[in-house]
Amino acid sequence: MKILALDSSAAVASVALCEDERLLAEYTLNNGNTHSQTLLPMVETVLHSFELTPADIDLFAVTAGPGSFTGVRIGAATLKGLAFDSKTPCVGVSTLEAIAENLRHLVGLVCPVMNARRSQVYTALFRSDGEAFTRLTDDTALSLAELDELLSGYGESIAFCGDGYDITLSELKKTQVRPIPNRLRHQSAYSVAQVALRQFRREQSTTDAGLTVTYLRPSQAERTRMEQLNKDHTK
Repeated sequence: MKILALDSSAAVASVALCEDERLLAEYTLNNGNTHSQTLLPMVETVLHSFELTPADIDLFAVTAGPGSFTGVRIGAATLKGLAFDSKTPCVGVSTLEAIAENLRHLVGLVCPVMNARRSQVYTALFRSDGEAFTRLTDDTALSLAELDELLSGYGESIAFCGDGYDITLSELKKTQVRPIPNRLRHQSAYSVAQVALRQFRREQSTTDAGLTVTYLRPSQAERTRMEQLNKDHTK
């Protein structure tokens, strides 16, 4: 099964082509949030390298949030365009689960963290036995203080990954930290493909029209509007 996977949910953009578990190609850029300009050309480069078109793909996969509101929308829209009217299965995966997938080989607790601004992170917690994950918490948005309190209760070292790695570690006061190399902290479309493949095998796929995204909280524009409405209401 040929899988085309995309991730544009944070500053890193990544595209991967896989044959089931085998990685054929991965194209990653860490040049800021310019995904509207770079993501589709990245896809075209990867497909062209194997003389493939979207019609040759058996499964499309994308991170469906949480993450950058704009980045998540760009990824989903790009995938929908590639899969449009093709009846090819599509899978939207948790960005946090896909990032955690980078550390599947480690034994212990894995905590992906994405910068959600305002001293908050999008996060979840997984336990790995070195081969498979057990999810311990749902995807959520927490303050760094709340996360520190939650994780310290486990009484063991935590492996962090995600674009919130540095801000999280700088604020932790109680939690034991397991250092992770920079290469394994960021988005990888290969990881997206592997999470999606497992979901597909569990019959958890949809169509391009049925693909939805998850933001966990309102966008900055929506929060600003609500704050202004509350101010106006109290006058």
